[in-house]
This record gives sequence, structure tokens and C-alpha cells, in this order.
Amino acid sequence: MQDMIAAPGMLIAEHSFDVPLDHADANGRQIQVFAREVAAPDGLDLPFLVYFQGGPGFEAPRPTRSPSSPGWLDRALTEFRVLMLDQRGTGRSSPVGALADLTPEEQAEYLTHFRADSIVRDAEHIRRQLGVDRWSVLGQSFGGFCVTTYLSLAPGGLREAFMTGGVPPLRRNVDDVYSRTYEQVLERNHQYLKRYPEDRERLRSLHARADAGGVTLPSGDQLTWRRFRQLGSMLGMSDGAEHLHYILELPFDSPAFLHDVEGAASFARNPLYAIIHEACYADGGATRWSAQRTLPPEFHESDLLTGEHVYPWMFEGYSALAPLREAAELLAEHEWPYLYDPEALAVNEVPAAAAIYSEDMYVERAFSETTAREIRGFRPWVTNEYQHNGLRADGDRILSRLIDLTRGRA
Repeated sequence: MQDMIAAPGMLIAEHSFDVPLDHADANGRQIQVFAREVAAPDGLDLPFLVYFQGGPGFEAPRPTRSPSSPGWLDRALTEFRVLMLDQRGTGRSSPVGALADLTPEEQAEYLTHFRADSIVRDAEHIRRQLGVDRWSVLGQSFGGFCVTTYLSLAPGGLREAFMTGGVPPLRRNVDDVYSRTYEQVLERNHQYLKRYPEDRERLRSLHARADAGGVTLPSGDQLTWRRFRQLGSMLGMSDGAEHLHYILELPFDSPAFLHDVEGAASFARNPLYAIIHEACYADGGATRWSAQRTLPPEFHESDLLTGEHVYPWMFEGYSALAPLREAAELLAEHEWPYLYDPEALAVNEVPAAAAIYSEDMYVERAFSETTAREIRGFRPWVTNEYQHNGLRADGDRILSRLIDLTRGRA
């Protein structure tokens, strides 16, 4: 076992594991996956809880104290040692940015190995390397997709499973998924303008200004209206409307406005999110730019904001994504294998529970509830108390309730 390093209020060990890029070819190309182990000073003998971050394409949070961050960590450390994975391609794991020397076809083939199925197989590889019999898992948002994949592919490695805002649809056509998310986004637009009616005119003014051209972001990219309206993705969080309002109140020609807009919708740091976002919803089949094809008529030539959607124009409009434009087109036509196994889920024996947010803008509640009914023994907690960031907003309470649900105490 690697030596633990003392940090304020916790002990930390850092691990790096060599794993196959393609787990079907164990002797082929290898990449690295980084994981940070966190324990309370007296918790070195506790069982593991593995955390799967939301995204896709984002590394695990960096643990700190005073107060703890992420907010659920204090609660977790009372019963677990926590293993925070930098999912493949993120954080300190092997980056995906080093693809410039590959052809578009080679880039696309490489990027087919970054969905939940590969991440779960990484976790199983790591579990065996650490000599762990079974461990518990916690998945937030896309992390919940990973946990559901885990229950499908390798339930024997699991002691119990928790999900928050991330119970995925099973065998749903990706177009159905995106059509439902647009319904939620429309409702959030209405709620936002009801809360901040003065922003309606600000949005109209900005729309006209962006269409006229000449607004340049700090990166040198042009601020188009379709780029700005992606800030609507904020509206799925409990504090998102306020963050958006505080950006819109700034003078449009100010450095502060331009900096905040670019920071709020930037893919330079985590391009993987844009590249495989739609693919993560593809439980079989090709996506063919589903978000673009299902964009409702109400959004055309309007001041409405969009949500957590990826469009083909982004691989031209964002300079950070432009080198992967051809690969993205190939991935949009790629026939993806299934992520989940309904037969395995129907006979599930792993205690599992999830917080399903009834007004979640990103993960359709009705689909999540249907999936919950398909997993044997699954215990859903459907609540309207939180938005998609519930685990960040009230992690202690949410994790405690999920633990109680899996153990029959609630």
C-alpha cells in the first residue's frame, strides 16, 4: 500500500495505474489513470468508496478542508476511504490533447474508448491492482451513468451503489432523450425571465450586437449569439440563474463581461466533454448530431438560451475544438455498442439507491424513474428539493440518505 501523506484533517495517497486503451486488447496501447485516495486520520482500515465525477471529460474534485470540498467528503470519510478517479483523459490521467499527429480516422478510433464502459473497466482493473474484494461507488451525473454501467458489466466488484442526478435512460433513442431535455430548457428560460424580467431586453440587445459581428473574446474567437446562448446550461443548477444574471448585468464591451462569457462556455481545458457528450447517451446506435437535429423551432431566430447540448458548429466556432472537427464528424456517425445490460440489471443483487431530481434539466426524471424500476432492488429517492447540483449543495444529507436507503434504514 502506498504511503499516506498528511494533509489538514485527512490522509492522502496518490496512485497511477497503467491500463489498456482498449480493454479488449490487453497487450495493446497503454494509458495511465490517476486516482487520489483520501482517508480520515483514523480511517485507514475503512472500506473503499469510489467516486465517479460528472461530465463527461472532467477530473475528480481536489479534496480540501476548512470546510471540506467536495461537501459530501466529510460524511463519506466517516465510513469509507474515498478513491477519486481522474477518469481516463482527464486531470492527471493521460490527456487526450496529444492527438495532433494522428489522422482524423485515428483520432476518432482513439476517442471511442472514453465512454462509461471503458471507465468501468478501468475501475475494475484498479480494484484488482489494489487487492480490493468489493467496494462501494458513488456517481454524480455522468458518474451515475458509469455506476449503471458498472451494475451491468461487473456487479461482482460492487458492495453497494449510490447515484445522484444521473440515472440514465435504458435503450432509449438518443433523439427521445434530447427532445425531452429541450422541454426542460424551455421551462428554465421561462423561469429565468420571470425572475429577472429586465434581462429579456439585455438578451435581445446582446443578440443583435453578436449578429452584427465585431465582438471578440479574449481567446480571439468571435462571440456569436449561438455561442452565448450556450450559457443557458447554467440554468440547471440551483445558483445558475444568479450567475447568468450577474454576467448579463456587466457592460457588453467590458473585459469582465468578455472574460466571464468565455469562461462560462469554454472547452479549451476539457475538450473531451464536447467530443463524446452525445455518445454518452448512445445506448446503442449512432447519434448523428442529435441535439442539432432535434432543436425545437422555438429556438430558431429567438432569444432563447440552449442547455447542455453539443452542436457541429462548435468544432468551427471554438478554436480549441477545431483540430478535432473531422474526428467529431466521424464519431457522430459511429455505431456505438450498448452501455447497459437490462438482463443483468433485472437480476441485480447489489444494494443501490439514487437521488432523482424531479426538475432536473439535464437528466430526464421520467426516464430515470423507468430505469429505476428496471433495476432489481433499486431504491430511488425522487425529490424536488434540489437541482442537478444537489450533491454539491447538500452533500452530507444526500449521501446520508442514500446510504440509509441501500442499508434498509429509510
